[in-house]
Amino acid sequence: MPPIIAIVLALLTKEVISSLLIGILSGTLIYTHFDVVKTIDVTFGIMSDKLGGNASIILFLALLGALVCVITKAGGSAAYGDWAVKKLKTRAGAQFATGVLGALIFIDDYFNCLTVGTVMRPVTDKHHVSRAKLAYIIDATAAPVCIIAPISSWAVAVGSTMESSGVADGMATFIQTIPFNLYAFLTIIMVVFICWTNLDYGPMAKFEHNAVFKNDLHSNPDHPEDIEESGTQSAKKGKVYDLIIPIVALIVFSILAMLYVGGLFTGEASSIGEAFGNTDASKSLCMGGLGALVVAFILFLPRKILGFRDFMDGITEGVKSMVPAFIILTLAWTISGVCSADYLNTGGFVGHLVETSNMPLQILPAVVFVVASLLAFATGTSWGTFGILIPIVVPIIGATGSNLLIPALAATLAGAVYGDHISPISDTTILSSTGARCNHIDHVTTQIPYATTVSAVCFVGFLIAGFTNNVYITLAASIVMMLAVLVVLKLIQKKKEAVNA
Repeated sequence: MPPIIAIVLALLTKEVISSLLIGILSGTLIYTHFDVVKTIDVTFGIMSDKLGGNASIILFLALLGALVCVITKAGGSAAYGDWAVKKLKTRAGAQFATGVLGALIFIDDYFNCLTVGTVMRPVTDKHHVSRAKLAYIIDATAAPVCIIAPISSWAVAVGSTMESSGVADGMATFIQTIPFNLYAFLTIIMVVFICWTNLDYGPMAKFEHNAVFKNDLHSNPDHPEDIEESGTQSAKKGKVYDLIIPIVALIVFSILAMLYVGGLFTGEASSIGEAFGNTDASKSLCMGGLGALVVAFILFLPRKILGFRDFMDGITEGVKSMVPAFIILTLAWTISGVCSADYLNTGGFVGHLVETSNMPLQILPAVVFVVASLLAFATGTSWGTFGILIPIVVPIIGATGSNLLIPALAATLAGAVYGDHISPISDTTILSSTGARCNHIDHVTTQIPYATTVSAVCFVGFLIAGFTNNVYITLAASIVMMLAVLVVLKLIQKKKEAVNA
């Protein structure tokens, strides 16, 4: 009930903070049997634990907010935007470039969401791409790309979960699931299609129409997430490299920090892959963010683009701009904690239903996909979802002697990513809207129809996988179905445009 209450309220009221608070309090009230004093105690206890465990993410957000603000003050964002508009002459090109950059930054989804938004926002703004569309492209090339990248924080988490569940070689098994991970591949196909054809439907159509014809990037009078940026004065002598050098420094320092924390330079890890497996991504991102901020300081002050006081004021303004994200993330982590095994055990309950059901094995991958989707949507965590379901799926397949282990595991991962993709309380959804400077609920409501279109094709694809257990047939059939659906949607859009004209 708690995640359902929070999600329904957020979608109805378009206000996420109060919705999350009510969801959290409903969960802790249930847990404490409606003891009000104990409810408050438990709520703050969970919140403190989650903040402590995720402090590095808050710090990275603060550092990135500061970096973005000082780059904007120095005129780097404006100069880059002017240059990119000359090079990317179409809206389709600006959107496609955003998707390509998102696909290239596959090491970590948090890093992806915030970096792509920072770099591409000036470009998409110039081409009148709505912030909602930008947020969707960022979100759709974050987790869906990370889940099929063998060298990423996701690959290591999945591989270790598989091994702890009884799979002999977790990483090798993860690599086998990649071709069966239909949601990831079909989402990438959809992003490419909508970028080139400007396919818009559902709530997104209104946002894109207003952006193109009214120069209204938000379609929402309430967008405080953009006020700080619009109020920041830019230096007139900023250059393109004033944005590129700090962002490249952020990428390089973050990757080096991941390898350092993972033990590559100290001998604790014998390979790059092992180092990525042992690393603490959020701590590494903090180190990378600090390094990039130092580079910006050295780049701006000697050239007198910014004075010392202006630079420090920019840090303060940048941290302030991230406060809404801090609040929403803290509440999302808290409600996830309420639903964890230590409290209401939402995942354990759903997992037990799957484990005890008597279903035909051929439909198991499709059913697991649906269950993983619902669980990730309700809890806002894909990692938590596959952490719950993989230990259930592996023994079920093993007990039956079925050869559907790979499709079933791929369905678990695909469903976890889809549910996380559309969940208002997902941290990656929150970070995507933060990176795009888009109203959070606007991002959720506009991307649900897109992601759900992909998931519907995935469901049929996993039925095919269950009956054929053939990756080539499954992937080919799913791609053909996805393209057919997109073409039909584009024809419907053209028909509507002709009628309105």
